[in-house]
Amino acid sequence: MRVYYEDTDSGGVVYHSNYLKYMERARTEWLRHLGFEQTELKDALNSLFVVHSMQIQFKKPAKFNDLLTVTSELSMIGHGSFVFLQTISLDTQTLVEANVKIACVDALTFKPSKIPNQLKLKLQQLSSGSYQMEPA
Repeated sequence: MRVYYEDTDSGGVVYHSNYLKYMERARTEWLRHLGFEQTELKDALNSLFVVHSMQIQFKKPAKFNDLLTVTSELSMIGHGSFVFLQTISLDTQTLVEANVKIACVDALTFKPSKIPNQLKLKLQQLSSGSYQMEPA
C-alpha cells in the first residue's frame, strides 16, 4: 500500500494511528481472500469482528510515497476470537509489528459470540494463515 501525503504529519512521516488503518485494511482483505465479506458475515450470520486488544511496536517510521507491505498472519484461533501477527514493512525492513486479538460479537447486541462455523472451519483448514496485501 502506498503512503499518501494525507497519511503523514508535517514532516512527511506516517502518523501513528494510520498504521492501524493499514492493518485493518489488510485484515479485511485477508477475510475477503478467504471468501468472506464482512457485510455478509453481519447480515447472514449476525457476526461482527472487533479489535479486542493490540500490542504494537513501532520500529521505524514510514514516509510519504513509501510502498509498504502489510502482512496478516493468523497465529491463534479460539472459540470466539483469533489473533493475528501483523507486520508493516518497507522492502525487507519491518517498520511496525503488532499482535491483534479480534473478537467475534453478535451484530445486534455486541455481546461476545462464537466464530461462525463456516469461517472457523476455513480458518482451521489454513496451513499458512498469512495474507499479504498487493500494492494498489
